[in-house]
Amino acid sequence: MTWTALAAALLLCPTAIGAATHPVDDSYTVARRFESYRQQYPGIAWPNVAPRTGQTIAFDLVYKSLGERDLHIDVFSPPPHRQRHQGLLLVHGGAWRSGSKAHFYALANLLAQRGYTVFLPEYRLAPEAPYPAGMEDIGDALAWAQDHAAIYRLSSDRIALGGASSGGQMAALLAYRGTMASPDRRVASRPNALIDLDGVLDATDPLALRYENAKGPESPLAQWLGGAFEQVPATWREASAAHHVGPGAPPTLIVSSGMPRFTAGRDHVLTTLRDHGIRAAFYSYDKAPHDFWLFQPFLDRLVDRIDNFLRAVDADQTRRTKR
Repeated sequence: MTWTALAAALLLCPTAIGAATHPVDDSYTVARRFESYRQQYPGIAWPNVAPRTGQTIAFDLVYKSLGERDLHIDVFSPPPHRQRHQGLLLVHGGAWRSGSKAHFYALANLLAQRGYTVFLPEYRLAPEAPYPAGMEDIGDALAWAQDHAAIYRLSSDRIALGGASSGGQMAALLAYRGTMASPDRRVASRPNALIDLDGVLDATDPLALRYENAKGPESPLAQWLGGAFEQVPATWREASAAHHVGPGAPPTLIVSSGMPRFTAGRDHVLTTLRDHGIRAAFYSYDKAPHDFWLFQPFLDRLVDRIDNFLRAVDADQTRRTKR
């Protein structure tokens, strides 16, 4: 099977490899989304996932074990001559209860071709374990990437954190509040940048509540957090990145599909970052599907935005080092 065919199979069926030994919600698939978007977004297309000579891809490395349950991470490395010595850990979306790290294969492949080392972890979703389990897993994955940085010709202080949709919410919370880890594990250092792709930044914002709390306790976010906003308001505030942003926050890029509900809280975040002199950028598509990172022509523009932002962060970091 060619790599393109393998990647397509994984995108179409996130559970293609191995049988799950834990609860799985497979209701969210890229194929279903693509079919629903074809009429609404003329020109939308599947990405071509074709690694270039010199790229390496490591699948399903174990970064954490919980009894008999292993959590895995994939690593997309660039050709040696393109190495930018910057890492990026990406947290997949899926409404806190579904999705797969395979959904980021196309984006990871293109970023690796730009010189970035991309880490894609799996983590425990709501059907398996509620908040904060998944947050602890992502914190442990970031610590694992930092601990293994030298293997991938990286410095541990040049690994960014990003995510899409619910994964963007989680990445932002981790980046601003400070990383969480399992009680017996090392706490990761803060990432050197945050990339939020349509991830809610303040779940207590009225716009966010209109959607994220629409079904009360049956809402996906409520199922992850252990109750509707009216039942556990303190937990909703605790899990909102905008309530933690401050002078220690990393440089931040927020990319929006153009639907404001998915980046609720961004105005407060961007203002706070700029008030503290922290690099912050916001980009919005004119019209794109919520999960724009999965399809062309949106994917190429996204790669350009991430690349340009991380280059600017690198230049800032290099200038500070030379002082």
